[in-house]
Amino acid sequence: MEYRKNDLVTLKIEDCGVDGEGIGKADGFTVFVKDAVIGDTVKAKIIKAKKNYGYGRLMEIIKPSLFRAEPECAFARQCGGCQLQALTYEKQLEFKEKKVRGHLERIGGFTQIPMESVIGAEHPFHYRNKAQFPVGMNKEGRIITGFYAGRTHTIIENRDCALGVKENKQVLDLVIDHMEKYGIQPYDEVTGKGLVRHILIRYGFFTGQIMVCVIVNGDRLPKAEILSGQLQQIPGMTSISININKKRNNVILGDRLEVLWGKPYIVDKIGDISYQISPLSFFQVNPYQTGKLYAKALEYAQLKGEENVWDLYCGTGTISLFLAQKARFVRGVEIIPAAIDNARENARLNHMENLEFFVGKAEEVLPREYEKNGTYADVIVVDPPRKGCDAHLLDTILKMNPSRVVYVSCDSATLARDLRYLCDGGYRLEKVCPVDMFPNTVSIETVCCLSR
Repeated sequence: MEYRKNDLVTLKIEDCGVDGEGIGKADGFTVFVKDAVIGDTVKAKIIKAKKNYGYGRLMEIIKPSLFRAEPECAFARQCGGCQLQALTYEKQLEFKEKKVRGHLERIGGFTQIPMESVIGAEHPFHYRNKAQFPVGMNKEGRIITGFYAGRTHTIIENRDCALGVKENKQVLDLVIDHMEKYGIQPYDEVTGKGLVRHILIRYGFFTGQIMVCVIVNGDRLPKAEILSGQLQQIPGMTSISININKKRNNVILGDRLEVLWGKPYIVDKIGDISYQISPLSFFQVNPYQTGKLYAKALEYAQLKGEENVWDLYCGTGTISLFLAQKARFVRGVEIIPAAIDNARENARLNHMENLEFFVGKAEEVLPREYEKNGTYADVIVVDPPRKGCDAHLLDTILKMNPSRVVYVSCDSATLARDLRYLCDGGYRLEKVCPVDMFPNTVSIETVCCLSR
């Protein structure tokens, strides 16, 4: 039977897509249904039809799945942040492990995958140490903040995200009240007018330190000293600043930062290591799970104290410092100069001297240091962005021939591609371990160990 747009279909949801959508079949026609979970029987309306498959809108849950959970957040369906809140946490972990395995098999061509069990989180809610809230105006002309609905720039109003910390709401209430009291307008993406664009909040889980940064489309925030005085009353407040971003684009932070009160950073810990975090620093958002991820990377590196290690895409040196506890010497590479400043500062903060950091593209710095200065590596650790590693960089890793490569990935599809390249070049995939850094979302981190 051929299905068309607006047709109603009844489906038994048998599988889950990579974005968390339910997958069911009607007479051989595959339908992807957002918000449906494995085991549901649903009624869906076709909103887009291709030849053999289509996309449906969930109209009714005829029979709920045994794996269906009551979302903790009332906005889970509209908001783009959590795709899996309607699924029990146990089933979420199963889905993520299957996703990694599927990519390694289909894209990487691996068959007998040495996969360890996914490392789940003890706290699947309220785990995020960072939140960036866009500020806007609703149809009634009231200032709102929250999160963008999936694949849009429409703000779903919510000051108390189920993944964030309770302090977020206190901060947002104060900033919005201040804007209303003094007639400060939110930024309008369409016209480029208005002042307040975003409110960035960071929270140190192990230190209790709080940072607030208001991102403005201008040089100042009216009556900033009054707002600053009110924010200082929140226990743990450490850093209050404004960030100036006058560009007409979707990038959240500009380059200029002005501290209104306190320090330009907060400090938090992962394991025994302390880190300074500025508004511009990259820092993993789930501190509990980051400790487990880095411990696994350190275990896979098998350091005895004699090794030279390269940490590529090192950011603010988060993994580098972890490795330096056990290695003879660690060299980190990162393209963002401010991140390397942070990395050097973090090494000083922890009184570590067996580290050196380079600013530049990993695919340029590593070949240069190898070819010109004969720098070698016993172990290479890579933690690239979503797009994975540059081919030139992978070639240099193969040339340098370290005894082990530890690959930390936030995208199992590009991971599978890069692992195939390294294994075709003479490496063997020894171990794979998914770590759930982002419960209730479809994202999953994976750490792998390769040996010569």
